Amino acid sequence: MKLPIVSSLEVIKILYKLGFSQLGQEGSHVILLKEVEGRRLKPVIPVRKELAIGTLLSILKQAELTRDDFISLYYGKEKRPK
Repeated sequence: MKLPIVSSLEVIKILYKLGFSQLGQEGSHVILLKEVEGRRLKPVIPVRKELAIGTLLSILKQAELTRDDFISLYYGKEKRPK
């Protein structure tokens, strides 16, 4: 399934559900944080109405979230990755 076109706010809401919290904001970029097994995941999300697919893929990589897991969370299925 293709990735949906999403806003940064939608991505941030999904990441909050996964346990991320806001570390700060630098200009128009929100920085989130989650500690997993002694590692710190810090995805940086630019505030935009529509995120480019490449940008979304980069955010998912930084958050260690697969495309399929993101799609499931976006469409409301409760499959939450570790």
